[in-house]
Amino acid sequence: MTTRPVRTVLAGATLALAAISLMACSTSTPRSKTEAAPMFSALRMTEHRGSDDLLSAGLGLSGLRAMAPPALGDVGDPTPAELRRRALWSNWRGIADLAPGGGYGELYGSVASVPGREYSAFATVPGANSPHRVLVQVPDGFDTGKRCLVVTASSGSRGIYGAIAVAGAWGLPKGCAVAYTDKGAGTDYFDLDAGQGARADGTVGARGDGLAFEPVTSASTGVAFKHAHSRDNPEADWGRHVKQAAQFALQSLDSAFPQAAPFTFDNTRVIAVGISNGGGAVLRAAELDGDWLDAVVAGEPNVYAQGGGSRPLYDFTTEAALLMPCALLHMQNLPQPPLTAQVAPLWTQRCAALKESGLIEGGDTAAQAKSAYDMLKSHGWTDEALRAGALSVGFDLWRAVAVTYASAYGRYGVGELPCGNGYGALNADFSSRAATAAERAAWWSDASGIPPGAGVNLLESNPKAPLVTLQCLRALWTGDSADAQRVRKGIAATQAGLPRKGLPVVVIHGSDDGLVPPAFTSAPYVKQAQAAGRDVRYWQVRNAQHFDAFLGLPDYGARYLPLLPYVYAALDRVSAQLDGNGALPVDAVIATTPRAGKPLEAANLAIPR
Repeated sequence: MTTRPVRTVLAGATLALAAISLMACSTSTPRSKTEAAPMFSALRMTEHRGSDDLLSAGLGLSGLRAMAPPALGDVGDPTPAELRRRALWSNWRGIADLAPGGGYGELYGSVASVPGREYSAFATVPGANSPHRVLVQVPDGFDTGKRCLVVTASSGSRGIYGAIAVAGAWGLPKGCAVAYTDKGAGTDYFDLDAGQGARADGTVGARGDGLAFEPVTSASTGVAFKHAHSRDNPEADWGRHVKQAAQFALQSLDSAFPQAAPFTFDNTRVIAVGISNGGGAVLRAAELDGDWLDAVVAGEPNVYAQGGGSRPLYDFTTEAALLMPCALLHMQNLPQPPLTAQVAPLWTQRCAALKESGLIEGGDTAAQAKSAYDMLKSHGWTDEALRAGALSVGFDLWRAVAVTYASAYGRYGVGELPCGNGYGALNADFSSRAATAAERAAWWSDASGIPPGAGVNLLESNPKAPLVTLQCLRALWTGDSADAQRVRKGIAATQAGLPRKGLPVVVIHGSDDGLVPPAFTSAPYVKQAQAAGRDVRYWQVRNAQHFDAFLGLPDYGARYLPLLPYVYAALDRVSAQLDGNGALPVDAVIATTPRAGKPLEAANLAIPR
């Protein structure tokens, strides 16, 4: 709970928000003097102290570890405070390994109670149809004499709190303000049956009621969401999303500390950090003109470089969706889950279907599995990536990602997806139905940004033949249809450039990453940047895969190590270097030791000093 009712806080903040509104027309002076100031709307400020702090909404480590989400008083009409607490619970658990023995809050990381204020708004990059959310957390311990700002972007397609365990956990306990963006994706789902979506505070409202996303469509059934249906290609603007979040942070700091204003890029240290898609976003921010960033730390980034073996996410995702279920039958010692005995019959069927389609060879399942495996290996997949990729196969994550990104890259609207997919709630017999009020109310807090999840499912036009959909999705990369050209044009717009000269950049990636393999992403990006003389350092972490959150599964915790400790360590090193108290990390292949079921220790991590 807040120390005062939220409505009272908002009323008391009227003058402060008015000041932000005025400043939105001018903005704090950027280091790039010619850049136009962004405009912000739906401005809010709330206070978070006592049992409702910035970092965990009062849940602390024990509350975040709870298996059930924080309860809602009225499940059909929750309060903004309830939704915020639940969103923090969901996003912490989706990113960090909080399980006992995993070391979080003890060996590394923090869930300290940090009191302060939150400023939030909608921001729109030029040419976009829909806004992205920006949010700034200003701790009460912010030091106006040592102006520290951490700017971040959500991983995956998560909502606005999607990087709380990455940037918030490092920056807030140190007294830094932290700025977030959902980078044009997020959990602002829209219920086409009810004609309702998410307001600025996460509660449900009707069209025209200040919603974060309103699809342009005549469709009247199903669910739309911003990443897939905005008719934008948000990934092409990731860097600009990050910069607008930083600009909003400066304006928010002006409002929070008017006696110390103005806060500008010239007098405020700005460090960008993110993981996964958030890591790709901060690398895209690093290439923008202007001396506005002081350093960048990118963990397991989804980044599409130029040459050097780089492959875009859509290419290797659709390839994996088709071939990996069959190829994994050729491999031994796969992590559990998925349980091999349960999935082997389905994977065997996939091998047979691929053979019948002429995509692989072999007279029996073993030969077919080896054919699929050899094909993936020849395209750059490592055994480590394939083994860890079993998790994505088990959760059918490849298909979910491919459908959403195909729609975004092609700028398709509701009902226009080229492979016939849609989204909506399902009955037990897999027939479509309208969402309930309780499901709709929890989308903003509970969803991950890409269905399936939170009661929203991926719908197939031909549910009995998923291979048809996968082949269609793959053909959007390999074929030459009008849809394929449209999708590839969108993918080309996401290619990364070089970071600004002189900007310190640290890239960290797990060698076993099976969702965003470093061979296709980090390694080519670093090689390209270093060859051009950019100040980019690279940590390759052995025995680390993509999902820290799944290390609570015993087999994953025994095999793999979390990546977040290395992200925090890199931030510490970068911050010390900017203070003149240390050197930047040097390139390293970090030889770690899996904990094999024992509590995590510093020796397991072997973080370079």
